[in-house]
Amino acid sequence: MTEATQDNRTTSSQKVIYAAIAANLGIAVAKFIVAGITGSASMVAEGIHSAVDTGNELLLLLGERRGARPPDRKHPFGYGKSLYFWALIVALSVFSLGGGLSIYHGIAALQAPPPLEDPMWNYVVLVAAAIFEGYSWNVSRKALNAVRKPGTTLWQAVRASKDASVFTVFIEDSAALLGIAIAAGGIALGQYFGNPYFDPAASILIGLLLIGAAFMLARETGALLVGESIDPDQLAALYALFRREPALDTVASLRTMQLGPEDVLLAASVQFRRGMRIDEVEQAIARLEAAVAAGHPAIRHVYFEASALRAVLH
Repeated sequence: MTEATQDNRTTSSQKVIYAAIAANLGIAVAKFIVAGITGSASMVAEGIHSAVDTGNELLLLLGERRGARPPDRKHPFGYGKSLYFWALIVALSVFSLGGGLSIYHGIAALQAPPPLEDPMWNYVVLVAAAIFEGYSWNVSRKALNAVRKPGTTLWQAVRASKDASVFTVFIEDSAALLGIAIAAGGIALGQYFGNPYFDPAASILIGLLLIGAAFMLARETGALLVGESIDPDQLAALYALFRREPALDTVASLRTMQLGPEDVLLAASVQFRRGMRIDEVEQAIARLEAAVAAGHPAIRHVYFEASALRAVLH
């Protein structure tokens, strides 16, 4: 991976995060102000949601910065997985703070629902929130589309993405837009039927939505944190590349592990042809490393198992 590629990825990820911070911070303040005026439980839930999202984006920025640190003695493969760790913390905060508090507040409001008030300011803030969240969502969508394979859906692009910053913001913003719709629906139904229980019920639904989003984030970031491989198509292309090398008799296995959004480790278990001189083996390894770097720039570490060389030397 070239420095230009790394810089482009970092710039794209940070643009997504900064857009989300700007949207969520302003929206959170507005939602809490209107919730205080109208007493709407669903607006409180939405305010909590936006405030949690703002803190989450700051955690992702921390992960980006820590993940960009160069390798050192204690971390010879670098700090790329720091981003996955902090993205997992984001998932936990969405679950506990966002989902848990929204459900708690909704249940409390169901027990003593506030009287119905004029909902005009609720709608004004929700419309503004939808505009800002929509902008942030679109920025993350474009970042996903930039790496999405032809013929795949946006959800498949999320599942395949190794950039936790981008897919975390995308999932959060998708949940935020759905939450806005639920809050608006709860307020509107409460006014239409003259029933104060619709609004706190909407708060509980928003909490359940956030818990679902948290599980989704935890599953994606957890898989990357424990060492996910590259996707099957890339792995198949890698096998084809190795099998084209005439110096190899067999390619037993190619094992990969994602160390960061654009940082992959490859361990190759191969068999060189018997009778080759050591300089011929070295040339074959150099050809393979060059081909891997050209076709798969994210693979920054290539290792050949010792058994491959022992068979040649004996």
